Amino acid sequence: MSIFDLFQLVATNLWFYGGVFILVLSLLVFVHEWGHYIVARMCGVKVEAFSIGFGKELLGWNDKNGTRWKISLIPLGGYVSLFGFSDPASTQRTETVTEGEVERPLTEEEKSVALYSKPVWQRALVVFAGPAINFLFAIILLFGLYAFYGQPVTPPIASAIVADSAADKAGFEPHDEIISINGERTKRFEDVRRIVMVALDTSLEVKVKRDGEEVILDTTPEKQEITDRFGFSHSRGMLGIISPNKGLSIKGIISVDGKAVETPEQIRATLLSGMDSKSVIEMKSGEGETTKYIIEPYAALNQDLTIPDSPKYSALVVSDSTDEFVIKHGVGDGIVAAVSETWDISASTLRALGQMFTGTRSATELGGLIRIGAIAGDMAQAGLLAIITFTALLSINLGLINLFPIPMLDGGHLVFYAVEAIKGKPVPERVQEYAFRVGFVILIGLMLFSNLNDLFQLFIKS
Repeated sequence: MSIFDLFQLVATNLWFYGGVFILVLSLLVFVHEWGHYIVARMCGVKVEAFSIGFGKELLGWNDKNGTRWKISLIPLGGYVSLFGFSDPASTQRTETVTEGEVERPLTEEEKSVALYSKPVWQRALVVFAGPAINFLFAIILLFGLYAFYGQPVTPPIASAIVADSAADKAGFEPHDEIISINGERTKRFEDVRRIVMVALDTSLEVKVKRDGEEVILDTTPEKQEITDRFGFSHSRGMLGIISPNKGLSIKGIISVDGKAVETPEQIRATLLSGMDSKSVIEMKSGEGETTKYIIEPYAALNQDLTIPDSPKYSALVVSDSTDEFVIKHGVGDGIVAAVSETWDISASTLRALGQMFTGTRSATELGGLIRIGAIAGDMAQAGLLAIITFTALLSINLGLINLFPIPMLDGGHLVFYAVEAIKGKPVPERVQEYAFRVGFVILIGLMLFSNLNDLFQLFIKS
């Protein structure tokens, strides 16, 4: 995407992209902070403020428990202010309260509703509730999606193999059913895609079912850099197998087994003569580019090629499996599927982040607000199902990030509480203060890096 195209896209979609992003982010922030709030209330902790956004208050009201609910100027986060601390991040403990211009010590009754007066397990529970409810919210969203709409499922079958790809070199054949990868069961083609994409160029042991027998194939995906329409780069592993829901149009075929074909009639005749046997077709894949596919089409599934009035007259069926279908889950199955999907997304995300730390994956893939906003806008344009799925994905990532053991984040607080539980006494306040300062610098650094990285990829690399 050129700079001009990018500016045009931003100018015409600014309010839409920005509005969708802020709405999704505000919803997830509310969910996260509500987790802290509700568990704090259950543990008898007074909540002084519940804010969506930072900075100047735009709208607010007090509830009967004395909590100030407010919407603030900068809609890029939020906080719950717990009694007994002088800052929204609950890092600066205070033993005093200010009434008007007078500062006085806390009474014993007031101390009893301060977070620091609670047992360590309750304090840890209040902190953990934020990330935990993000995972729970994602599960609820996915469950609702699977129960009311259904879960899209594509069979884990290779309908065709890209010639000279990693799959071809490893010995994959058309119609192989992928049973597992590195011991992980693959029930859907989506599982195969997820595992391979994150694996990059590390070796994989793939178990396939071929003609009723199980075969073990050792393969190493090819690491490729993909650039999306906004100009953001992503590394992914590519195996070179085509899913059953990827149809092939005969209009793009330019050769069959090395023999050039030109007219649609010639293409059909050549294909029909080679049914039920393995062949290699070459297709146009881009401007001046072609790709070769190893296929084994069945005659019984391609009879429409001989029927001019058929809607599939120009479609080559290369798979004997069922195309993508939607499974509507019941309550039990839906919960299991939603939990499984949340677990898989979490594991893949953590592995990708680990690759950034080890240098296997470029840290430039760490996206900031611009990239997330662009994806949010695209998902909203794709429809309600896409934006629900994206919201669930973002909720999972928000939960994961907050569990990182970085001071200032929930995970950092949990580390201090774990040390306190083991030693039987709190970490000295001075140590915590310095740790929170370091954590603040780390977080600011990560925010600057991710957002500057977005700008670099959009404007300098374009």
